Amino acid sequence: MRKLQAQGVHHITLTGADRQSSIDFWEGVLGMPFIFDQPNLDNPDEGHLYFDPGDGRLITIFTNEKRKAQHARTPTDAGCVHHIAFNVSKAVWSQVVERLDERGITHSGPKDRGFMDSIYFKDPLGLLIELACYRFEPPMGCSHADVMIEAHRIRVARGDYNIAEVHLADAIEALVSRRQQSLSEDRGPRDPYGG
Repeated sequence: MRKLQAQGVHHITLTGADRQSSIDFWEGVLGMPFIFDQPNLDNPDEGHLYFDPGDGRLITIFTNEKRKAQHARTPTDAGCVHHIAFNVSKAVWSQVVERLDERGITHSGPKDRGFMDSIYFKDPLGLLIELACYRFEPPMGCSHADVMIEAHRIRVARGDYNIAEVHLADAIEALVSRRQQSLSEDRGPRDPYGG
């Protein structure tokens, strides 16, 4: 038996309302360029809009002019999507509350997640959207996932409840130490101030 090895998210498709409210939210609120538009090839009564969430991958929306925005929370039963999270830079993160408030969009306020900061709000159809900002940059040649698994191992070994910035910093140091060569025989901490 062999795996079907995934190599990243290709796209996520959501059921939207009408075409214009979908464009207004995904491009007009979240800034995702509207890059492709065609009929839903499985349902001629629907459109299929494509947006770039910032990494060249795709968020696609099925639209139907008979569907209108419903502001009730989407189902969170087992098997349902709870929320979708999008990465934002620190520069954007520092403006999120102000910009959501300017639009009158109700939100959770900033949430401390230890390794990232998050804020939650609903799209016009009630799907929970998270904007997340990592508190670290991975070392060259490493991914955020590389840092996260290393930080997890450090956290568990120390018996800590959740990942915190100290785990991230120690994980980054460990990854650099393993992945980058040095001419020094001893790469341990030093006191250059003579203490």
